[in-house]
Amino acid sequence: MAGTVKKLERTARLSFGELRAEAVLLDGSCHILLYGGQSPHIGCTVLAEPRPSLTGDGSASATASVLNVCGHKDEAVCRLLAETVASRTGRVTVCTGGFHQDGITPEQIGEVSAAARALAEELAEAIR
Repeated sequence: MAGTVKKLERTARLSFGELRAEAVLLDGSCHILLYGGQSPHIGCTVLAEPRPSLTGDGSASATASVLNVCGHKDEAVCRLLAETVASRTGRVTVCTGGFHQDGITPEQIGEVSAAARALAEELAEAIR
């Protein structure tokens, strides 16, 4: 194989389960599989491309394209990981995944969101 492929795995423990991120680094790009809960699934795919911020201050950002499976609400966590990793590492990043927990409460949704933010930061740091 001509290019280098590296794999990273991170897990965030929740009070009611876990959220997992598995990343495969390819030449200049990253593919993340994000899943957890009672029924891990594919509910969304987000492709994020790094770019300069539109603020003009020289900071980095990302533009994202989203494909959702009808009725799924996984975009928030997949977009968070894809955009964070893309903007912080300069890599085109895809995040595919899904998290499902029957009867999830607003507090648990907040816990999943916080875990996704932490995973995004950990992956971006590990990749850089």
